[in-house]
Formats: sequence, structure tokens, C-alpha cells
Amino acid sequence: MATVDYDEAAGPEMELSDEELEREAEGYKEQGNAFYIKKDYSEAFNYYTKAIDVCPKNASYYGNRAATLMMLSRYREALEDSQQAVRLDDTFMKGHLREGKCHLLLGNAMAASRCFQKVLELEPDNSQAQQELKNAESILEYERMAEIGFEKRDFRMVVFCMDRALESASACHRFKVLKAECLALLGRYPEAQSVASDILRMDSTNGDALYVRGLCLYYEDCIDKAVQFFIQALRMAPDHEKARLACRNAKALKAKKEEGNKAFKEGNFEEAYDLYSEALTIDPNNIKTNAKLYCNRATVGSKLKKLEQAIEDCTKAIKLDESYIKAYLRRAQCYMDTEQYEEAVRDYEKVYQTEKTKEHKHLLKTAQLELKKSKRKDYYKVLGVDKNATEDEIKKAYRKRALMHHPDRHSGASAEVQKEEEKKFKEVGEAFTVLSDPKKKSRYDSGHDLEDDDMNMDFDANNIFKAFFSGPGAFSFEASGPGNFFFQFG
Repeated sequence: MATVDYDEAAGPEMELSDEELEREAEGYKEQGNAFYIKKDYSEAFNYYTKAIDVCPKNASYYGNRAATLMMLSRYREALEDSQQAVRLDDTFMKGHLREGKCHLLLGNAMAASRCFQKVLELEPDNSQAQQELKNAESILEYERMAEIGFEKRDFRMVVFCMDRALESASACHRFKVLKAECLALLGRYPEAQSVASDILRMDSTNGDALYVRGLCLYYEDCIDKAVQFFIQALRMAPDHEKARLACRNAKALKAKKEEGNKAFKEGNFEEAYDLYSEALTIDPNNIKTNAKLYCNRATVGSKLKKLEQAIEDCTKAIKLDESYIKAYLRRAQCYMDTEQYEEAVRDYEKVYQTEKTKEHKHLLKTAQLELKKSKRKDYYKVLGVDKNATEDEIKKAYRKRALMHHPDRHSGASAEVQKEEEKKFKEVGEAFTVLSDPKKKSRYDSGHDLEDDDMNMDFDANNIFKAFFSGPGAFSFEASGPGNFFFQFG
């Protein structure tokens, strides 16, 4: 038969009387008060808990522990203790005050208002309750303004309202998440990430904060990582509609962009243009990705010779992301292709100021040279030939233009017309003098000012004409009377 060990010296446990229990609980409370005064809130919490364990029906013990929990920033637990305190004693003014303060810190301004009004019923002159009631009313107003601001997409206003509300509701995750979401929508991703991360350090399962982290990554064009956060947010909060929509948009945007890239690489430019256009309709809030899509479409547009549209797309990309170097480079090249050299120089200067590379310096110098050349007489345009025209093409063009503008041909015209044709005749001779001389042509093509190179630029258009058409079997041009002329070949 088994034996039971029995300590006779210990004797049976004696139950304490209610009075003794109260004295023991009061002892714990006094020790808790001593630690509270020393700001050792963790130890104060332990002793108030012991007091509650001994006398669980005492409202003041819950009130004291609530005050300690508030000092430890454990507001939800403090709220529970405050509520228990006023359940035990509805006239416990400090309990109602602490409950209201916890509600306020957690962002529940309506509930806080009810608590402060209860305090004022018990103690009408309570200045703290009067002030906290005003704070609660202010929070309700900031919430109302933020809601209107969000609907109007005035995200700066929402951030302002949430900052003001958080001055009194510093522990409200809802306000912090809304602020973080609007910071993300404003493109202030590091700030948004910081706010969301602070929430997740306190509550790793917060679906709203996980959504904001994903949103920041999504807007920074880190779509794969963003999708992971959206999925995690949906695990924590299956009904999170914003996370669900963002996840769907992220996947659709990635797929459409990749289709466009594939079509471009395969040389299907029209298809690529359409796919990038479709991608741009998916989410107008995704600034960074849309900037890339506009730039991609501009690249395709330049391939399709839609240069003005390409310039417009680059401008839209830059408006979305002012630091987007690739968009500046693409627009500058389009400006060069359309001979808008001043605009090209401006863009290349912006690029070179941002990234001082040899390549960017070369591009800037090239644009500056073309701008300088564009401000001189364009001898190729004067003769009506391409810049790659051969020597024979230049001669043929001179022959045609010289005969067209020769003064004798217009001797019967008005003085004004004669003057204009004479000017054109001289320009044709000047153009031919430069472009028919290999050395002068080379200097002209490279952008040098011929007058500054000690080259003889003095000429007589009539002498050039005579020299060109003289010789055996040459062409002659004679006037037979006022306003009459005839051509004669030898």
C-alpha cells in the first residue's frame, strides 16, 4: 500500500480572513506605489498585480495598474484595467479619466468623449477632463477633414490631419497607417516605410502596415517583393480590399510591361506601343513604374518616327520623376532628331550636372555644336541638298539655283523682287564656294566659323557664276531685252 508523505510540522493551510487579505493587498499596493514613485513601472505592475490577485474586487488596484500600464505604453491592457475598475465602481472618477485617455491615445475619440463626459458628471470642474474632451473633439474634426482630403486625393492634407491627430492619439495604428499610405501615394517612400516598420515592430501581424510596406515597394517598382507583402497582408486580414486590389494591379502591371518589352525586343514596335499604352491605364498612382512606361513608349515612338509624341511621353515621364536621367536622354535625342537644338542642350546640361560622365559630356558638346551650326547660314538648305550630298549633286544644285536666282532673269520684276533675288543669288554663290571646297566644307561641317579660320571668304557671286559656266561648250546666259532672256548652249 502506498504511503503519503506528510509534514506534520507544516500543518494544514489556514485561510486568511477578509480583513487579513485586505491588509496583505494593501501592503502590495503600497509597495507598488513606492516603485511607481521611483518610476520602476515594471516592478510597480508586479505588486499591483499581486494586490489584485489577493483582492480582485478592488477598483483602485485596477486603476493603479492601469496607470502603470499607461506609463509602459501598454494602452490596450491599461484600457481593460480601467474598464474593469469602473465596472467595479461606476463613481471611480480616475478610472473613467484613464479609460478616456486610453481610448484617446488609441484613436477612439467617440468612446473617449463619453468617458470624459462621465468624469464631468461626477466632477463638473475637472480641468483635465475638460481639456481632454476638447482634444477628442479636435481628433474627430481631423478625421473628418482627412476623409474628405483622401476622397479628393489631397494626400498632403491627410498627412497634415493625421500628424495633428497623432499629437493626442500617439498610439493609434489606424492614423499611422493612413499617414503612411498617403506618404507612399505622395512618393515619400522612406518616410512611409519608417512609419509602417514602427507599427510592425509592435505588431508583426498588422495587415494594414504590411499593406503599406508592400505599397512602397510596389511604387518603387519592386513588384515581386511588393506582391509578397500584399499576400502576407491578406493572410493576416483576408478581407483587406486595398491589399487585394494592389496585388492584382501589381501582377497585371508586371505582366503587361513584360509583354511590351518582349514585343519591342522582337521588333514589333506597333504592338509594343499599344502594350505600353495599356499598361499605363492600370494604376495612375504608380508614379515610378508609369514614368518608365512613358519612357519605354517614347523609345518605341522614336523607332516609329513619332518624334513629337516621343518628346511628349518623355516630358510626362520627367513630370512623374524629375530625377529620371534616361527620360532626359531620350527626349534630348528626340530634340536632336527634330533639330530643336536649344532644347537638346538644355536636357543634356541637366544630365551632365547630375552625372558627369565622359559620355554625357560628349553628348552635350555635340548638341552645343549643332546649336552653334544651326545659327549660321545652312548652306545645304540654300542649295537644296542633303548634308551627305556628293560633289556632283552640289554642282547640279548650284547650276539649278544660280540660274533660278540670277539677277538678269528678274530684270523686269519690281525693285523689291530684284533685291530679294539678288540676295538669294549671292547666298547660292556663297554656299557653293564653301561646299565645293573640300577644306572649307570640312571646317563648315565641323562647326567652325570660317571667318575665324583665316580662310578667304571674299567672293563675287557673278565671278563664281562666270567661272562655273565658262569654258569650251559652256552654258551662257544672256538677256535679249528688258524682261527677256534666252539660254544658249555651246
